[in-house]
Amino acid sequence: MKRLCSLSWLLLLASLAPAAAPAEKTGGDKKPATPTSDIQLVEQLLSCRSKYRETLEKLRLHYLKVGDTERARWAEEELVQYHRISKQAFRLDLDAPPPTLQAAQNIPEANELYRQAMQYKDHGWGNDYIDNQRRAELLLQQLLTNYPQSDKIGDAAYQLGDIYESRVYKQYRRAALYFERCLQWNRTTQLDARLRAARIYDRNLLDRNRAIELYREVTTHETDTRRIQEAQKRLSELSGNSK
Repeated sequence: MKRLCSLSWLLLLASLAPAAAPAEKTGGDKKPATPTSDIQLVEQLLSCRSKYRETLEKLRLHYLKVGDTERARWAEEELVQYHRISKQAFRLDLDAPPPTLQAAQNIPEANELYRQAMQYKDHGWGNDYIDNQRRAELLLQQLLTNYPQSDKIGDAAYQLGDIYESRVYKQYRRAALYFERCLQWNRTTQLDARLRAARIYDRNLLDRNRAIELYREVTTHETDTRRIQEAQKRLSELSGNSK
């Protein structure tokens, strides 16, 4: 598989990043109010991330325009490092679309984003592998943002769950949520999503109650014998541990 050149990689990321939220206006010397919950702080963080990325991109384009290739390279290198940093969601309600979305329409543009994401996902070695996971994540997130009615949103959620569970991210709460969103948006796709979510709640998050709920759903909603047997075995073990 061909690697994207650094410039193409940056242009792709620039097109995917969300626009920065407008800054709050304050009058005179009045101090801004102290945030009363983490949701305000996380919104500010997301805005700062976006502004930082946008400013670096504008600076890179400025230097390219005036022919200053050295400084353009500096900005480009900093952009690459910015996108390689692992970024936590902090608030999953600000990260994942709601469970009420419906995978209803065949949208060619969404299909193309999914195809591109799967060309990168799980390919490469070392830093190339990490970069490709980031690229796949951004493309899949763009699909969910731009085409929430696409019939690919369930598949995109499943692949994001797999990415966030992977060794590059290890963001287990985020992974479990996207596996659950896969089921909520399209129950006919990626049928092991329920079991994968149950395993994460069981093994990584140590949320016994949620794991039991999902294991029970596996035994009552699924037809795959191996998945049902695994869920039944784990339910028996969890019940035994509670005695």
